[in-house]
Amino acid sequence: SVGHDNNPPPYTQLAEHVLLAQQCQCRFQLSLTLLLTPDYPIPITILGKQTEQKKETMKIMVAIKRVVDYAVKIRSGVETQNVKMSMNPFCEIALEEALRIKEAGMASEVVAVTMGLKQCVDTLRTGLAMGADRGIHVETSGPLYPLSVAKLLRALVEVEKPGLLILGKQAIDDDCNQTGQMVAGLLNWPQGTFASKVVLDKEKQIVTVDREVDGGLETLCLDMPAVITTDLRLNQPRYATLPNIMKAKSKAIKKFTPEDLNVEIKSDIEEVQVTEPPKRKAGVILSSVDELIDKLKNEAHLCADQAVASKE
Repeated sequence: SVGHDNNPPPYTQLAEHVLLAQQCQCRFQLSLTLLLTPDYPIPITILGKQTEQKKETMKIMVAIKRVVDYAVKIRSGVETQNVKMSMNPFCEIALEEALRIKEAGMASEVVAVTMGLKQCVDTLRTGLAMGADRGIHVETSGPLYPLSVAKLLRALVEVEKPGLLILGKQAIDDDCNQTGQMVAGLLNWPQGTFASKVVLDKEKQIVTVDREVDGGLETLCLDMPAVITTDLRLNQPRYATLPNIMKAKSKAIKKFTPEDLNVEIKSDIEEVQVTEPPKRKAGVILSSVDELIDKLKNEAHLCADQAVASKE
């Protein structure tokens, strides 16, 4: 306390008190205000400087999708009520990468986002059990196609303002491989697709992405914020433990509708039919070369010269 007795100290002694207070401050910001008194007619406010700067935070948004489990064979018009559903495997990889970035101290929060029917909340809870901090569910009634999803993601990015948006490169139900590229275009953000390795430099605000292409690996250096789509070789997703599954029940899930985000859901695509490729005939074990030549001539319709050449 300074200047609370009947004989307030002179300004020199007051300065010593303030200096001592400034030296004692550690990680908090000191704010010392001296009240008006007859002896000190001018209010004096001294703000101590923080000795430690506040750490900058970065948010990562991860889009996840509820799909029919990969072990289930589907056709058009499938009844999904009693069919096993799960998180899209590419989305699991995207979420795992976001969690690893956070665990490395490069991010402060991981937000999982999903879109679709109310049952999608179950998949969102799985993401929270894996380690996401909170979830967002955009509830829709009908099927969603890549452009609609990209528009919804753009609207959510404008609300959440993440430093990274990570998605699986494709979903196993439609194999479109379009959403990441579309949302990057709508946001005018750089994109690293088919990522097999992600290295973040938080100080320089850049992310380096190794992406798999037909000829090998291509390395991209992206300014943040950026969009990344994940490939299978990026990581091995973790399993949700029982304690984390229980904790996920209490984590927050914020709900939106497309109307809340001012996004109109419409599609110019109609799914007509899904068919399996024709089954290949089983192989036949032949007993002799002559039998092979006979089949090549009569069943494969090769000429005699081609059949002999095959024999040689």
